[in-house]
Amino acid sequence: MGLQRWRLLLPGLWAGALLCVALLATPAPFALLPAADAGRVVARMLAQEAYASLALGIALLVLERLAARQGVAEGVGSQFSTGMVLALGAVFCTVAGYFAVQPMMVSARAGQFPLSFGQLHAVSAAFYLVKVALVAALAWRAAGGTAVRRRSSS
Repeated sequence: MGLQRWRLLLPGLWAGALLCVALLATPAPFALLPAADAGRVVARMLAQEAYASLALGIALLVLERLAARQGVAEGVGSQFSTGMVLALGAVFCTVAGYFAVQPMMVSARAGQFPLSFGQLHAVSAAFYLVKVALVAALAWRAAGGTAVRRRSSS
């Protein structure tokens, strides 16, 4: 599979995975398990999602950079594309929302942080929501790019 195909496929897969985690995988344990056990299950799922998001974000950033470089060589676009901005934003949201806020949540639960666990949970959820929007925009752009190409080649 060529690099261009991966650039078009990965955002949709990533967006689907993020929505699956948010809408299906995280609510289910709270419906079936005691709150403490459900929290541990969800924390593990979100840790795996964060590392997967880092890998996918970096891969998409590289693919977007290669596409931007090719566009510049053909005299179209710039070195810093919209796709790169969206991928960078998603990586930033992953790092800030999971790797920065999550350790603060542990401290807040122990009463050693000025903000409450609930407040930090809201901040973390906001970063996740923004990440979903950024990745969905990447997927939307990828789907639109294939549709435009198909119409122009018919």
